[in-house]
Amino acid sequence: MAAQTQRIRLTVDRIRRLEPPTGKQAIYVFDDDQRHLAVRVTPAGAKSFVFAGKLNKVPLRITIGDVMVWQLDDARAEARRLQTLIDQGIDPRQEKAERIAASEAKREEARRVEAPALDAWNVYLEARRSKWGERTYADHLAVTKAGGEVRTRGRRPGESDRTLPGALLPLLAEPLRSIDAERVRAWLADEAAKRPTHAALAFRLLRAFLNWCADRPAYSSQVQADACASKLVRDELPTKAAKDDCLQREQLNLWFGHVRQIGNPVISAYLQTALLTGARREEVAGLQWTDVDFQWKSLTIRDKVEGERTIPLTPYVAALLASLPRRNEWVFSSTSAEDGRLQEPRKAHNQALAAAGLPSLSIHGLRRSFGTLAEWVECPVGVVAQIQGHRPSATAEKHYRRRPLDLLRMWHMKIETWILEQAGIEQPADQLAQGLRVVG
Repeated sequence: MAAQTQRIRLTVDRIRRLEPPTGKQAIYVFDDDQRHLAVRVTPAGAKSFVFAGKLNKVPLRITIGDVMVWQLDDARAEARRLQTLIDQGIDPRQEKAERIAASEAKREEARRVEAPALDAWNVYLEARRSKWGERTYADHLAVTKAGGEVRTRGRRPGESDRTLPGALLPLLAEPLRSIDAERVRAWLADEAAKRPTHAALAFRLLRAFLNWCADRPAYSSQVQADACASKLVRDELPTKAAKDDCLQREQLNLWFGHVRQIGNPVISAYLQTALLTGARREEVAGLQWTDVDFQWKSLTIRDKVEGERTIPLTPYVAALLASLPRRNEWVFSSTSAEDGRLQEPRKAHNQALAAAGLPSLSIHGLRRSFGTLAEWVECPVGVVAQIQGHRPSATAEKHYRRRPLDLLRMWHMKIETWILEQAGIEQPADQLAQGLRVVG
């Protein structure tokens, strides 16, 4: 059954007095003034303005809106506009869909522009993660962490027992377009005053992030690409003082004597291993038993530069590791740490230094000591660099030198033997029998 239709000159009062139909079909009351405008009345009493026309001789009806929302004159004007589109060969339904899509796109763009820069940062991390090592990715997470966690490492007097938020977090909470040179300068001045090393790292990561955004169409219109380039900004960077803490030959006896007396054998072994391998702090702490090959005397180290490197397992270090308890997968395990591995060796180390009357020495200073002490046995610089996991510094080293493990072992054992001699530590008469299997 077709819908009922009638035609009158519509007025506000006549529209108000229109009665709902008694059947199941809506009725359409057309306007004499604008012939393509009608009021649809449903059996439930709902009333809407409707455009009725033909597109390519096919009947077309489009709801304009509720009569309680639209003014009658506005509805007539809209009906004329829709008929004009049809006269031009334009489907009003397609035009409406495109208009809604454009409006939604505009709103989405507004939301994106006002969104915190942290949203773009997370996209950046996901896009670049495969290009970075674990340490680089961890640094990016650290500068935007929420903070508030219980400290698992030593804290200075007066410091909170909770970790601070990452330095970049407050800056990236703002829209990307707001991060200009003046905002970066103020942020860097504030952070550098509180934690200069962390601030310098955060600034370098921010600069790379903004450069990445400048090359991406999705962000290039929002980013202030020169936000980190201003001289005023760079002037706020904390001065990077080169550290020179390092054990001297004459200090080795005292250092070993007190470190070997540390009550916790895991920490004692950790510190000695850090010195005798020259590895980075976390490289040593992250050793797992699967990384230690006692048969072929090698250590596999997770390297922040190349991802992984293999170095010799020298006799004294092999004996240290073999004596440790195997509580879990970690070589330097802990019964109190949540993840089961050693977290903070500095306190015990500092106490040993104080008892020995030695100057302050960081864990990284042990790595620096290895490189320095190796010069006493005239070890080639390239050998030391390969053992320690430094980037090659010359063309020959980068492209033509990749020494086999046995060659590294020869020099590494010389370094260990000399260090232990200076420390007054008795060594096996036959080191080859104790710690080295010769191949070939």
